[in-house]
Parts: sequence; structure tokens; C-alpha cells
Amino acid sequence: MEEQLINQQSMSAMEGENVTDKEEVSEQSFEELYRESLKQPQEGEIIKGTVVHIGEEFVVVDVGFKSEGQIPIKEFLDSEGNVAVRVGQEVDVLVEKKDDEEGIIVLSKEKAAALKVWETIKEVYEKDGVIKGRITEKVKGGFTVDIGIPAFLPGSQVDVKPVKDMDGLIGAQLEFKIVKYNKRRHNVVLSRRMLIESEITRQREKLMEALKEGAILEGKVKNITEFGLFVDLGGLDGLVHITDISWGRIKHPSDLYKVGDSVKVKVLSYDSEGQKISLGIKQLIPDPWADVEERFPVGKKVKGKVVSLSGYGAFVELSKGVEGLVHVSEMSWVKKLKHPGQMLKVGQEVEAMVLEVDSEKRRISLGVKQCQQNPWDMVAERYPVGTVIEGRVKNVTDFGIFIGIAEGIDGLVHISDISWTKKVKHPSELYKKGDVVQAIVLNIDKENQKFSLGIKQLTPDPWSRVEEKYKPGTRVTGTITNITDFGLFVELEEGIEGLVHVSEIPKDKKGKPKSHYQVDDVIQALVLNADSKNRRIGLSIRRLEEQERGNILKNYTPKVEPRSQLGELLLEELKKNRG
Repeated sequence: MEEQLINQQSMSAMEGENVTDKEEVSEQSFEELYRESLKQPQEGEIIKGTVVHIGEEFVVVDVGFKSEGQIPIKEFLDSEGNVAVRVGQEVDVLVEKKDDEEGIIVLSKEKAAALKVWETIKEVYEKDGVIKGRITEKVKGGFTVDIGIPAFLPGSQVDVKPVKDMDGLIGAQLEFKIVKYNKRRHNVVLSRRMLIESEITRQREKLMEALKEGAILEGKVKNITEFGLFVDLGGLDGLVHITDISWGRIKHPSDLYKVGDSVKVKVLSYDSEGQKISLGIKQLIPDPWADVEERFPVGKKVKGKVVSLSGYGAFVELSKGVEGLVHVSEMSWVKKLKHPGQMLKVGQEVEAMVLEVDSEKRRISLGVKQCQQNPWDMVAERYPVGTVIEGRVKNVTDFGIFIGIAEGIDGLVHISDISWTKKVKHPSELYKKGDVVQAIVLNIDKENQKFSLGIKQLTPDPWSRVEEKYKPGTRVTGTITNITDFGLFVELEEGIEGLVHVSEIPKDKKGKPKSHYQVDDVIQALVLNADSKNRRIGLSIRRLEEQERGNILKNYTPKVEPRSQLGELLLEELKKNRG
């Protein structure tokens, strides 16, 4: 019984406690509900609402507290005129006006956005921050930028350097600094230049820390000239001289790079006072000339590509950064080239032999002809001195004729070796191009590549027998070919002339040499001397005439009858003298 009583009392106590708790909870919930019921949207306040209906003219937004407001639908149209909102979407709105009696609330989405933008503008300006915006149009003195409200970007604040294509910026989404703002006047001035300058300063400070000789940096080609590349390292410009761009030969830096290219460079030197930075690109790879003597020893046959031509030869790339020169004289054994372009062209693959290597001066001399058999070796063996050859006249010059001997090899018959007897003024008097002639090999100069031939040597020299044929005292007949102050030249036979010196011409009554002789006159003379070595024959007309007069006197006998003994004695004496 006692236990039941105790239990009943306990149960009664517990029920009493539960009733008390419920009463406290009810009182607290009521107070909260009461406070919430008293809280209503205030004019000028930005609150969140939910779109509940989209009509033709208005969008209805539920802002809670059993209140709904209307917003003109134009505030929800995008740039193309489409409604950019849907039922159930949350939006920020500004309470412009409310009527508690009728329960009407006038809302604005645009004004709410504008107020929030001004709050952002104030915060960004005070914290020296960055705001994003889109350039919408070009106006006088600059641009209009949409940052939630229209803002002004002066043209001078667009970039640190002049912008060539101003129209190309329209529509660009960029970051800006706020220079100043005035909410009352709805005025905001922006700057992009300040951001760029800040970034340049930051990069320059970072660069200054890393800038030292040997440092490897990244940059962009800013400008190209004939002497090198200017590379922007990020606030500072450095020069890569044309000689430091590549180990190989380049005509102009623009052959390898263009403005805007990203390049990796090595700092060669840095002048902090003059702010001059010397950079190199080729220094990032090993010097290909370091082991060039091992890779290209003298006498080795190599292959390469012709990369350039000059008046004196062709440059051949043997490997990346290593070029050799084939001098024009080392291109052909037989052809006399005036320019290497007559035999080679840029881009052509050629085989050559290494003739000389100078790694210090970075020079390699090559020869193309050394990879081919020297035809002069064959000529010297096939046509020894004294060999009679036959060939066509390839060329006629003032000093002789060239006769084709073998492929690319011509022999020269000098004008003096054309005839023993004829005085040839020009070889064209006797020969023309294409004539087939015979000649004898006189000399072969392999080193100087000269092949001497003779035509007159095919027949005996007529002067070799003049001493035997024209002995002193011999009476000869000839034709006057030339008259000079010192005598007459007389042709005795073809190619054989003698000279009648002026002292050997008969004199007139006044003691002067007779001058009645003319060219082509046929005369007779007496041989005084003959010299086959010096090709000279001396003649005399005077002595021939004296000889003839002596013979006349010797053979003459006068018919005189003596009238006295004295006459007979004189006649006898005269006969004795003649005898």
C-alpha cells in the first residue's frame, strides 16, 4: 500500500513538472511569434524574396510576412529582351514603398543591385582592391565599363602604352582599380593602367632578385632589329645580339623569331647602373664547335646542306650550329666558276671532303671536287707530251684557240703555235668554232690545269733549213712585203722573209738610197747571211748590182784598131788586167 502510494505521488509530481515545462515553452514560442509579427519590411531595406508569378507587365515577389510586391518586368529583361528569371527563383529586392493598410509593397530589383554595387565600390576603394567589369562602349575620352553600374575608364588609364585597336577592347571582361567615386553624383572613375604598373613593379622587383650572370629566365620577344632581339623579362628589357641567338649562321633574327614569341634566355652580363642586360639563347645548349675536330677530321667525307651562297663560295651546314665553306675554287676540277650558284643552290644536299679545320676561328674548309676523280690525272696518262690529238674548236680568242680534249678539259693552241710561216693577226682568220683540227701535245701543267697544244709543230720548221738553202752569195728572187725606214722586207717563200738593209739599197746620184721601190715589187738580191736560230736572212740589192756590173766589164772586149805602137801597148796592158 505504501509503495503504491509512493508511486502515485511520484507520478503526480512528474505530471506536475511536465505541465510546467509546456507552459514555459508555450510562453517562449508566443513571444517569438509576437516579435516576428511586429517585424515588417522597412522602406529602403534590401531583402530577399521569391518569384511567385511572372505576368506581362509585372513580376510578383513573395518577401515573407504574408507580403507580396510587384516589380516591373523590364527589370528582369536581358540584353536581347528575354525574361531572365523563373518562378521559385530567389532575388534581392529593395523595398521602395509599402502601404500597411492595403498591404501593397513596391519593390525594385535594379535599385537593390545598385545599392549593393555601391557597397562593393566603397569596400573595394577603401581596401585598395580590384573590381571586375566589362567594357561596353567607347565614349569621348575613354570607355564605359559595366561594374553593376556604368563607370568611366579614361583612355589614358587603359594601358601603360598606347592601344592601337581601341575598338577591340569593347566587350572585354577585365579587372580595374577604383580611382575615385561619388555616390551622390553616380560617378565612378576606373584605371587599368594602375594594375598593370603595379604588376610591372612587382615583376621587376622579383626579376631584380633573380637577375645575375648565368641566370636562366623566361621572356617574350618585344622587338626585332637586324642586330638582335629585345626580350621583355617582365619589367626590364634585355638584348640578345644576333651572334648570341644561334651557334649557326643566320641572316636576320626574324628568320627564327617573331614578336610575342616566348623564349628562354641566359643572362650573360648585367649593368645595374645603366640597366643594360645582355642575354644569350645559344648559350643554353653546348657549343657544337667544342669537339668539331673529332667529329670532322681532315680528309673525312661528309654530307651537308647548302644554307647560303656568297661570291666566293657556299656555306654548308654539317650539323646544328656547324658550317663549313666550300670555296668556289674547290667545287670543280675542270669548270672555271665565276659564282658558286653556277654549280650549287641553297637547300641542296652535297658531299664534300674536310680540307682544313680551325676550331678557334670556327672555320672548316671543304672541297666538293675532292670527292670526285681528278680528270687531269687521266689526261696526263692518256695524252703524254708528243701525242697527236684531234678535236673540235671550242672557243676562239685573241690569243689562240681552245680545242676540246676530254669532258671539261680544253687544250690551248697559242696564236704563236698556229703556223711556222704565216703572220696570224687573229686566230679567227684561220679557224672558227666547231672546226675539227689536229694538234700535238706540247705541255701538261696539272697543278695549274693548263694543257698546251701546237698545230705548227705537226710539220717541220722551214727555217731549220734556211742556212743550207740560202747560203751567202746566193742570188734570190722575192716580193717586197713591207717598206720601213731601215730597209725592205722581201718574202722569198711562204713564211720566209729577208731584209734588205737601207745600206744595201743602191744609191742615186746624190748619194741617197733609191726610193722607187713599192710593196709587191718583185726584185732580185744577193744573200749576205742566213741565221735559222734567230730567223733572219740578210739581203743586198746593191752588191748584186755591183756584181752584175763587174761581170759586164769582165766580159766586155772593145773593138779598137791601134793607130800606133803606143796604142797597141795600152791594149795589151788592158787585156792583161782583165785576165
